[in-house]
Amino acid sequence: MKKRFYVTTAIDYVNSSPHLGTAYEKIGADVLARFKRMFGYETFFLMGTDEHSLNVEKQAKEMNMTPNAYCDDMIAKFKDAWSHLHISFDDFIRTTEKRHIDTVQEMFKRINDKNDIYQGEYKGWYCVSCEAFMKDKDLEDGMCPVHKRKPDWVVEKNYFFALSRYGDKLLEYIENNKDFIRPEIRKNEMINVIKGGLEDISVTRSSVGWGIPLPTDDTHVLYVWFDALINYLSGCGFSDNEDRLKKYWPCDVHIIGKDITRFHCIIWPAMLMSAGLELPKSVFGHGFVYIEGGKMSKTAGRTVDPIDICKQYGADALRYFLMREIPFDRDGDFSWESFTNRYNADLANDLGNLVSRSLSMVSRYCGGVIPKAGEITEKDFEIKEKAQTLLSLLEKQVDLLDFSGILVKLWSVIQSANRYVENNAPWTLAKEQNYERLHTVLYNLCEVVRLCSVILYPYMPEKAKEISAQLGLPQAFDSLVQTDALLWGGIKDGTAIGKLTPLFPKIEKK
Repeated sequence: MKKRFYVTTAIDYVNSSPHLGTAYEKIGADVLARFKRMFGYETFFLMGTDEHSLNVEKQAKEMNMTPNAYCDDMIAKFKDAWSHLHISFDDFIRTTEKRHIDTVQEMFKRINDKNDIYQGEYKGWYCVSCEAFMKDKDLEDGMCPVHKRKPDWVVEKNYFFALSRYGDKLLEYIENNKDFIRPEIRKNEMINVIKGGLEDISVTRSSVGWGIPLPTDDTHVLYVWFDALINYLSGCGFSDNEDRLKKYWPCDVHIIGKDITRFHCIIWPAMLMSAGLELPKSVFGHGFVYIEGGKMSKTAGRTVDPIDICKQYGADALRYFLMREIPFDRDGDFSWESFTNRYNADLANDLGNLVSRSLSMVSRYCGGVIPKAGEITEKDFEIKEKAQTLLSLLEKQVDLLDFSGILVKLWSVIQSANRYVENNAPWTLAKEQNYERLHTVLYNLCEVVRLCSVILYPYMPEKAKEISAQLGLPQAFDSLVQTDALLWGGIKDGTAIGKLTPLFPKIEKK
């Protein structure tokens, strides 16, 4: 049976356009999905939008639109952003779709049948921007810690989910499933929250009209998080595609921002336990992207539109920068200076130079045909050993979501290959007519370039295809077999190279 893999991202609020932090999450998930397809997994990659929220209802009213019309308009903007960034999702779930509404109502019925739903009165804080109920202990100086605004005080009769019943079960599950919450710092945070005591949570609103009606009481709509979390089931076929559900559930990894780990690592698994369903295998809470040392803010002038970067420098340059500069388990920073420096140093100088000089010498000295390698000597050992070491560890690092670490190792190979050119001086070998050694050096350089195109494909899909085309090789990266593509010596001598074009024109600093 073919191996299967199911990866999701958080679904996005549609009350504002995608930003750089949103792009970072989607690019990371896309890199993972592309690697898994390349490793031979039948991969399902789900994304979507969270449309039932008070923010959406307010925004629609301000624009004199119905919530549905407003959401339709925003979905086009989100999908346009993901298209610009080459995000290869397999399905896109909207929480206003029938398949999702059916799944949410069925989940509520199952949890209600378990006697885990009851009616009570909620008195407390509610942050509209977070779409979250809060206690005094959650606030900082009376303010929402995320949005730095005082939440609304809410008093209303709601339906509650008996989350407090699941503390011990959750701790046991986390203990028995070491990779359930990643990275380790997020796991420790969640364990401390659970040990501090869980409180039952409100899962409906009676004062909001925009949402999924309760199947047992149409005067209430389901609270946005109870609604939103269930997308991972509805998008996987819970109500409309039984074959897909059987194939892919439980999810292999939910990729989310670190600020919503409590919802995904405590509330969501407790809901699944109550409904009698398997829990996801892993939840990975990635870090934040800051802009020049601060949080993204329109009023402070700290905003970057990812589409603008794509249009000016190409999506692959942005994808590379974010995955290389910011390890997926940590916070990181974007600045134009760091982007320009890394683009020029890594992409233009290191990678672009290696591809250009290697293939230009094949054109000049071998008539544009990749030569046959002779005997490997000690002079060839470094780049071959580094490449083979990287290849042997690649799948393990992918499973760790160590996207930056893979690129660090790959760039060590690229830099070694550029030194290899200088140390072996193919132009001198050609002048001396030492053709056997010349052909060995050029073959090895072409092989490094080929491996670069394969390993870089999940990060830079368009540039990887360009490199492959310049090598004269087929471009069906998603159907590559690991044992063929990720071994040294995969390039065939006698292959005619393609047309050579510059990959990364340097950015002139302003």
